[in-house]
Amino acid sequence: MFKTYVGGILAAAAVTLACSTVLAEPEIVSGPAAEPECFAPWSADTKFFKFPKKDGPYRIALANGYIANTWRIQMIQTAKAYAAQPDVAAKLKEFKVVSTGEDVPAQISAINNFIDSGYDAIVVNAQNPTAFGPVIKRAKEAGIVLVAFDNILDTQDAINVNVDQKGLGVLWANWLAKHLPEGGKILEVRGVPGTSVDTDRHNGIHETFAATGKKWDVVEVLGKWDDPTAQKATADAIAVHKKFDGITAQGGDTGVVQAMIDAGHPFVPFGGETENGFRKFCAKYAAQGLKCSSAGTGPAQVAVAIKTAIAALEGQVVPQSVKLPLAIVEDPNFKEGQDFYPDQSDNFFVGNAFPTCGINFTAQEIMGQSKENQ
Repeated sequence: MFKTYVGGILAAAAVTLACSTVLAEPEIVSGPAAEPECFAPWSADTKFFKFPKKDGPYRIALANGYIANTWRIQMIQTAKAYAAQPDVAAKLKEFKVVSTGEDVPAQISAINNFIDSGYDAIVVNAQNPTAFGPVIKRAKEAGIVLVAFDNILDTQDAINVNVDQKGLGVLWANWLAKHLPEGGKILEVRGVPGTSVDTDRHNGIHETFAATGKKWDVVEVLGKWDDPTAQKATADAIAVHKKFDGITAQGGDTGVVQAMIDAGHPFVPFGGETENGFRKFCAKYAAQGLKCSSAGTGPAQVAVAIKTAIAALEGQVVPQSVKLPLAIVEDPNFKEGQDFYPDQSDNFFVGNAFPTCGINFTAQEIMGQSKENQ
């Protein structure tokens, strides 16, 4: 009789678990999204999700990987600033932040810990787009909303929030091709190896160069989106190759320009990111040949990812893949007080707002937060 009783309990538990798993899966519905101007679908083929509505307040975690550059630090600070805003904080029971470095298994382990701890949603900036299959499956089975941003996940079972990273590489390469119509020798300062952002931007650059039919000699170095690392890599490249006709860098751009100045390298056309220091240089030295295209993916996209996770938990319709706009300014249109800020840190990324999502931050609001785990 005892065996029958226990067996009945286990069977009932299994049925309950199976039912809750099914109920936790999103329903595929027709669009538009709940906030169509903010939650813009990536393409006409993008699916729309409607998750079962969950009562708040919610426990949400941010599982970040790489942290050792200014973009990631500002991203963590922005996430904390967004979570602290009164209307957002009212929806959160807990907001947890963990950065695990470049170790992919460590990031996967952190996500598994959040799943085991029963978080409602996990927001992730993935170190590798294809390595997370098992943990994605676990999150889905546990009924946890998984939202990837910036470096996204190669899956249809998570929500991805991103800008067109490959398109950013295309934009930079087109800028260089415009200013170097006969081709030339290019220094390409890449990001963190293995990430989807670095790969997509790199592919966009090289495919665009190839399509011009011109001769391009591209020298690649690793800058890891970090000023000191990029500055040293650029200095070493200049010491070996002497002269470049153009430069494109995914980040650490202020360091790249500083290396040019230190080496006495002539200013050349440059396709780069949105650091305040880089834009200061672009405005200051434009007449001397530093013709810049500054475009990027402001760290505030983490706030859009958190907003998307909350909307999904509230049962609102969201796209499986959300496309965000790029922040772009190009020579000769760099305006002080709008596109760059002389009194702010060189390391601050400008264009850190998404007005269509009601997201905007002051430098003070962001810099008041720490980069540490919480």
